[in-house]
Amino acid sequence: MRAGMLVGAVVATMFAVLVTTGTVAVVVDRQDRESRRVTNLSCEAAIGPSQPGQPARGADDAANLTEEQLGTVALIISIGKERELSPRAWQVAIQAGMTESGLRNLNYGDRDSLGIFQMRPSMGWGTPAQVTNPPYQVNKFYDVLEDIPDWESLRPGAAAQAVERSAFPDRYHRWEAMAVHLVENLGQVADAAGCGEGMGAALPPSEAAGTAIEFALAQQGKPYVWGGTGPDTFDCSGLMLRAYEAAGVILPRVSRDQYKAGAMLPVEQAQPGDLLFWAYDPSNPSTIHHVAMYLGDGKMVEAQQSGVPVHTRSVSWDEAELVAQAVRPGV
Repeated sequence: MRAGMLVGAVVATMFAVLVTTGTVAVVVDRQDRESRRVTNLSCEAAIGPSQPGQPARGADDAANLTEEQLGTVALIISIGKERELSPRAWQVAIQAGMTESGLRNLNYGDRDSLGIFQMRPSMGWGTPAQVTNPPYQVNKFYDVLEDIPDWESLRPGAAAQAVERSAFPDRYHRWEAMAVHLVENLGQVADAAGCGEGMGAALPPSEAAGTAIEFALAQQGKPYVWGGTGPDTFDCSGLMLRAYEAAGVILPRVSRDQYKAGAMLPVEQAQPGDLLFWAYDPSNPSTIHHVAMYLGDGKMVEAQQSGVPVHTRSVSWDEAELVAQAVRPGV
């Protein structure tokens, strides 16, 4: 089968949802998830410590991939699954392929380097025909990776460097966040970064934030009632009030006052547990009418309005009426 036909077939089966919606549901049997989970050196190392506090970066990078690039990722994941390799191996291969070729099967490169991973026939990687054959390349990459002692304990970019032996070893780290996003959403692996169930690639900035998040998420499904402060009903600020009260942090009752109850930071730098605000005039805090709690990875939890129970949803930094500052309670 020609490489283009193979890639197209894999894309059709694995990535149709990504191309049309940008994400897929992570539906993984718990037993399978636990059997495939890998241990990272740290959560931050898995998501790209060079830019902490930017959990959405991986999704943004992935959104810019072409169908050709997504096809390469599909092949990497498919072969990784067939070989029963851990999701960490897929991540390493994705980072290496993105760094070496932009996840494209190139017929050129430095000296005699070719293909997705820029393998050199003169260095024993295979014949030119082999190192431009996508399945061969992916399997060869995995063969070499598995021969590296304790490769799973290495930072993913360091493992990629151990395979590629590049003169520029640090460059593989650039794609950590994107690789995690692809493994989780396209490989259907929950919490590939090892940062906690439902938290994607971001950690709460404090113990209080973690407790507040846990409380807020536990209220999902309870009805919205204006003025509600629990335990059976909530409005937006009532939910934030009780969530942080559970963490030992006392907030004012209403959203406009909660905006003044902590350290402010640019909303794009929000971390889990931070409060997000909406105002009729986003430049005028006196018009704030809604508050929610950021969860990381572009998600939040809120009590939105009558008829809508407490729930989680996606949030975009260019969302209408979103105030430009987030607030970190208790700071």
